[in-house]
Amino acid sequence: MRIEWPTVAMMALCYGVWLIAGFYIWPAAPAAALLIFAVTAALHSSLQHEALHGHPTNLGWLNEVLVGVLPLAPAYPYRRFKALHLRHHHDERLTDPYDDPESYYLDGRAFLEIAAPMRALLIVNNTLIGRIVIGPALMVWGFVASELKLARHGDRKVIIAWALHLAGLFLLGTFMQTAFGVPFWLYVLTSGYLGMSIISVRTYCEHQAANDINHRTVIVENSILSLLFLNNNLHLVHHKAPALAWYKLPGLMREKRAEWFTLNGGYVFGGYWEIFKQFAWRGKEPVVHPLFQSKAVPSSEILEPVRSAIPH
Repeated sequence: MRIEWPTVAMMALCYGVWLIAGFYIWPAAPAAALLIFAVTAALHSSLQHEALHGHPTNLGWLNEVLVGVLPLAPAYPYRRFKALHLRHHHDERLTDPYDDPESYYLDGRAFLEIAAPMRALLIVNNTLIGRIVIGPALMVWGFVASELKLARHGDRKVIIAWALHLAGLFLLGTFMQTAFGVPFWLYVLTSGYLGMSIISVRTYCEHQAANDINHRTVIVENSILSLLFLNNNLHLVHHKAPALAWYKLPGLMREKRAEWFTLNGGYVFGGYWEIFKQFAWRGKEPVVHPLFQSKAVPSSEILEPVRSAIPH
C-alpha cells in the first residue's frame, strides 16, 4: 500500500490542533477556540480535496475514512464533493454554467429569470468581500436545494452520501458537546461558516472565462496561505497534474515557471493581498458568463446553475 507521509502528517496536525483547541483553549478563551476551529475546518477541506484525488494512500475507502468520519468542514458530504469535483476537472468545460459544477457564472437567461434581490446578491457575491461574507450562505443554499431535488428523484448515490455525512455530523456533534462542551450549532454557524469563508479566498479567482482552455486557470504564486490551501493556489499546475500530491506542486511550478506563465496567458497574481486590493469591493468578472451562448432549455432547467454551486 502506498502511503504519503507528508499528507498523513498534515492530517495529524489538523486533528491535533482541533483537539487542543477543544480541550484546552475553549474553556479559557471560547472565541479564540472558535477561530482555531475555523482554520482547522478550512485545512480539513483542503485535506478532503487531497483525499478525493487519491492521497495519502491508494485505497479510496481508507482516504474517505481519514477525512470523512469526522467532517470538520460540516457543510458538504465528502462523496458528493468528490463526485462533483472530479467532474470539474474536465478542463474543456471549465466555467461552463451547466457542465462545470464549480462555476460561479450564470447563463444570461438564468440571471434574468431570477428575482431582482437575488440578482443583487449575486453581484455582491462577485466581489471578494461578498464572496467571504455571503458566499458560504449562497453556496450552501444552492447546493442543498440541488441535492434535495436529486434525492427526491431517487438518486441512490446522493442519498447514501448524505446518510454517511449526517452520521458523521452526529458523531462529530456528540463528541464536541460531550468532550469539549462546545454546542454543535455554535460550531457550525461560526467555525464552519468562517472555514468556508477562508476557502472562498482561494476559490474566488481560481478560474476565469476565456476562449483558450489554458487561460481559464490561475496561478497565485506566493502566499502565506499556501500551506492552509495545500498549495492549491498553484491551481493551473494542479489542473495539469491532478494526481500529484500537494507537496510536489511547488517543485513542478519552479521547474517550469516561465512555461506555466506562458501557458495560462499571464493569469497570475503575486499573492492574495494583491487580489484583495483589486477586487475587495468590485467584481473581478460579471455574473453572466461573457462567452457563453444561452441554451434553449425550459425555465425549470435553466436555473440549475443557481442551485448547484459547490466549493472547490
